[in-house]
Amino acid sequence: MGNRILSIILPAKNEAEGLRGTLPALRVAYPEAEIIVVDDGSTDDTARVAADAGARVLSSPYSMGNGAAIKRGARAASGEVLVFMDADGQHGAGHVRALLDKLDEGYDMVVGARDRSGQANLHRGLANGFYNRLASWMTGHRIADLTSGFRAVRADKFKEFLHLLPNGFSYPTTSTMAFFRSAYPVAYVPIPVAKRVGNGSHIRPFKDGVRFLLIIFKIASLYSPLKLFAPTAAAFFLAALGWYGYTFATQGRLTNMSTLLFSAAVIVFLIGLISEQITNLTYRRDG
Repeated sequence: MGNRILSIILPAKNEAEGLRGTLPALRVAYPEAEIIVVDDGSTDDTARVAADAGARVLSSPYSMGNGAAIKRGARAASGEVLVFMDADGQHGAGHVRALLDKLDEGYDMVVGARDRSGQANLHRGLANGFYNRLASWMTGHRIADLTSGFRAVRADKFKEFLHLLPNGFSYPTTSTMAFFRSAYPVAYVPIPVAKRVGNGSHIRPFKDGVRFLLIIFKIASLYSPLKLFAPTAAAFFLAALGWYGYTFATQGRLTNMSTLLFSAAVIVFLIGLISEQITNLTYRRDG
């Protein structure tokens, strides 16, 4: 990546154990890089371990969420290229090079894509597979791992979307969809994922799974609303048409249910049109 400044950002909440192994390896592999640990309200020795390892530490007095930590780190970073990686030992220093090499091919974002063995459990793997297919359909591009937090980005491009990123854990989803929406090239590099060190996962399977699904639809509507609303309106219209045909044939009249379904089809379609205009205004800097 030439002489460009590299900033490596690790959001961390009670990740002292993982940082003890991750930070020394990063410092050896990238001695000139700016390493930032964003301590998200940890109650263990995360901040001390990071400082002892020579990292720049940004501490929060209380936990604000993974996305908030990513935003704080990105704002503070001075690098032209940002690398985001977990602090729990799942991502190795040796795999950063693969992301940077791919970035040098002309991409604006490169994501470390996990295979099935890299998923926390079967349910998580199935859910992520669904998200990947849904997002691929929305964008028209193959998305190999929508929720991977291990990624390298060009700082100027990434900072355009900081206002869109949620404070929770879904920053990978949001940033990926925003890059595709803005026609910034995105690539995926297969990476192995090591077993988590120390602290357990912060993700709660059921509650966060529902939230993940809601976020996918939110991002889908932000990316291309008519792709979501138009099929829904069509489904209402076909249901209305079918019910009207049945009731007309059996009762010879237009029922209230048919009228309600026809109205729903029109309303949903109009909401889609308005949302499409809002999306265009959100990305007004595209022009």
